[in-house]
Amino acid sequence: MERDEELLLAVLNSEPVIDGLVSDHLDGDPGERFAHRWGGTGSDAEREGLRRVREALHAAIRESSADPLSAVSDIVSTAVKVPQVTSEGLSWRLEAPADFVLSMETIAAWSSVLTRHPGRLRPCANAECNLFLIDRSRPGTAKWCSMAACGNRMKARAYADRARSQDGRRTD
Repeated sequence: MERDEELLLAVLNSEPVIDGLVSDHLDGDPGERFAHRWGGTGSDAEREGLRRVREALHAAIRESSADPLSAVSDIVSTAVKVPQVTSEGLSWRLEAPADFVLSMETIAAWSSVLTRHPGRLRPCANAECNLFLIDRSRPGTAKWCSMAACGNRMKARAYADRARSQDGRRTD
């Protein structure tokens, strides 16, 4: 997995549901360590920016608002890409206030993933889960953030539902 994909999934999945409760991995010391791990400042402003990005991208990916891209557009309005000419050609450097560079890198990662893997970034099919996945399966049919967790749970529920409905139809 490339760094931008890892960063994107780390931010998108930083608010998991644990034992039925939403947990925010951007809070407090864990949030500071999270930001540092990705090259950020770890400041309160940076973590608040990451929360805004997470919320905006959740809405955009889930298409859960009337204009799901407006929040993303508002966030990126402060960033600028500056061209740099090197011996290897042209590259682009992202310029934003220090506390917002990681947020901008996350949005750039989202854009990159959409371009490289169209239709493959999606929320977990488990309605009780708040995580996302990049579907790397050949047929593009992956549904769950984790087969071991959500996939197994959902298949077990489906099996139990089928067994209950079959029991209900018996006329012995």
